[in-house]
Amino acid sequence: MSPMKRYAKRQAKAIKRRRLTAQERLRQQRVEAQRYIEAIHQALEDLGFPETLVAEIEGRLRAQQKLLGKIVGMMFPTFFGCRHGHELTRVRGWNKNIPTQLLGALPKRSWLKRLRRLGLEMLISLWRPTQDKSASTQSRWQWRWIVDDSVFRKYGRHFRLVGRWWSGQCKRTVPGIDGVLLLVVIGDGKLIIPVDFAIRRPNPKGPGRRCQDKLKLTQSMLDERLAAFAKRGVTLPPPMVVADSWFSDSKLMRHVANAHQGTFLVQGKRSYTFTLEDGRKVKGSDLVKPDTWAWQRSLHAPGCRYVRLRARSRTYGEVMLVVVDKPGEKLFYLISMALTIQVTRLIQAWNQRHWIEQMFRIMKHLLAADACQAHREDAYDGHFVLRLIAGFALFYTSRFIFKGHVTMEEIVFALKHHWMTVDYEPFELYGIA
Repeated sequence: MSPMKRYAKRQAKAIKRRRLTAQERLRQQRVEAQRYIEAIHQALEDLGFPETLVAEIEGRLRAQQKLLGKIVGMMFPTFFGCRHGHELTRVRGWNKNIPTQLLGALPKRSWLKRLRRLGLEMLISLWRPTQDKSASTQSRWQWRWIVDDSVFRKYGRHFRLVGRWWSGQCKRTVPGIDGVLLLVVIGDGKLIIPVDFAIRRPNPKGPGRRCQDKLKLTQSMLDERLAAFAKRGVTLPPPMVVADSWFSDSKLMRHVANAHQGTFLVQGKRSYTFTLEDGRKVKGSDLVKPDTWAWQRSLHAPGCRYVRLRARSRTYGEVMLVVVDKPGEKLFYLISMALTIQVTRLIQAWNQRHWIEQMFRIMKHLLAADACQAHREDAYDGHFVLRLIAGFALFYTSRFIFKGHVTMEEIVFALKHHWMTVDYEPFELYGIA
């Protein structure tokens, strides 16, 4: 056989082998997508979501057909290869007014009530089996209350919820809707449960009224959630609230310490001034210099070194400063009014703060929280609440049902790229292809 014929035969075999390999890979991914969609439906049923919300929306809209597929379509538009709900209506052949009808079916108070009730019931069911256990058992189920705000960019006609806010992601002021989220992280990110959400109104009614303060919103949300637990007869340990430097307010930190006997842990700014125990006056920019301190290490905080300092501030009073040096990150320091708490516990709590950033990332990039074309405020509250519940369902599915072996990115990727092959009747997915 000539070399040219041998080369052509070898290339033909390689092409056939690659085609068969691609077909086998596609078949496996279709099976995985089918398994993911069934797991998500099981997760929603375990949470009691379809029976409660679908029944109420059906009563409001007086629809005779099942709305579960449409609601899940609004929650997970990227699963269907679409950016937002209006594009989904074209793909599915629905009425273009369905997104507005679904999102505007309930008023703002009812949407937030759904989210708060979901978080309350989930946390109570998790805490009650351990509330009578020993302190060592309860330490394995430590809660972290994490709060942060994020700007969801909004273009088009500006109505009352849209204003110009500072965006940390864009490093500038952008037009959009500013939302404050309070969630609970259990363990080392084993489960993330949103418990409350609020939208800051940039232009409140009345002459000379300022925009809503996120510090007051945080205080009211935390007080209401803890009061709801007390009303249910659940005794919680003192809360530990973690936030970034934008929430470093002395009044809010004292309120958490006095009213709830808790700890409010925040990151300090470079402009803050403190007086150390030896009488030295230092600024925040001096604290983050690596050659200034005698660093310590602990097995309970692997991979980082820290310095514990007692100081006094005119604003905060007696505080404890923790300077942390983690590999691959810039030096930063934490402020806590609790002077006797373990430093490693504070560092562990701060390491869990990034989960709220993960929740915002899921809402914006995977669940298309920025892509909403409604014209009513109630619809926007429903839009954000549905995406919060959808993000919680993703965390619940990937970390509980799949035991952490499958990430939410893998679930979304499989469903987004193989949505035309998934066949599951409860979601009406059989009609897509």
